[in-house]
Amino acid sequence: MPQAELQLRNVTIRFGGITAVSDVSMEVGKNDLVGLVGPNGAGKTTLFNAISGLVRPTQGSIRFEGEDMLKTSLHRRARLGIGRTFQVPQPMHELTVRENLLVAQRFGAGQVDHARIDEILAFLDLSAKAERNAATELALTELKALEVAKALATAPKLLLLDEVLGGLETASKRRFMKTLMDVHERYQVGILIIEHDIETVMNLCRRVCVLNFGQLIADGPPAEVFRDPAVVKSYTGEVIDA
Repeated sequence: MPQAELQLRNVTIRFGGITAVSDVSMEVGKNDLVGLVGPNGAGKTTLFNAISGLVRPTQGSIRFEGEDMLKTSLHRRARLGIGRTFQVPQPMHELTVRENLLVAQRFGAGQVDHARIDEILAFLDLSAKAERNAATELALTELKALEVAKALATAPKLLLLDEVLGGLETASKRRFMKTLMDVHERYQVGILIIEHDIETVMNLCRRVCVLNFGQLIADGPPAEVFRDPAVVKSYTGEVIDA
């Protein structure tokens, strides 16, 4: 197994008396495409927030390429290669699509590379909308593509994608899923994606990690994970025979 880019060890996150994430250990390697799934409130986005630096774990460690993330600023995490999208697209208002990428690139990569911006816009089929107002003139699929484009503009080694397929109808979701596969291959970037649709995860991801009530209850190939009685129970409340 290649050396892991991202290593979480015994990560626990509490908010007052509520434990959102409990003793989670997992790895995401250089070429991994991993689904992070679980019922609503399972702790998935909270875990993303800890990796990207928006919340600090109560206990445990997070390392990226061997560097201690708990001692690392959001700015430094981006420079090290951690890219992030959010569940609700967050275009920068009054800026064009291109300007959104330029701002993200300047923050995350520390310098502007116009050729890379043009390449990403073309790759994600946004070139025709490059000079449009990102907040008001894009369809939902284009807003989702912009979220990925902003993250790619920072030259990431790892992408954290928070329900980037959420809200898309079936045909659009399948097309965008193919786009994510192409992103993974073309840019040689590791991907950890939060996704609720089991069919999508089965088709997209090589490995699945399942959270339930903040605990990691399964980690493995999708076909095995979704037959796990504990996983089935977490989604349906019913126990099946192993």
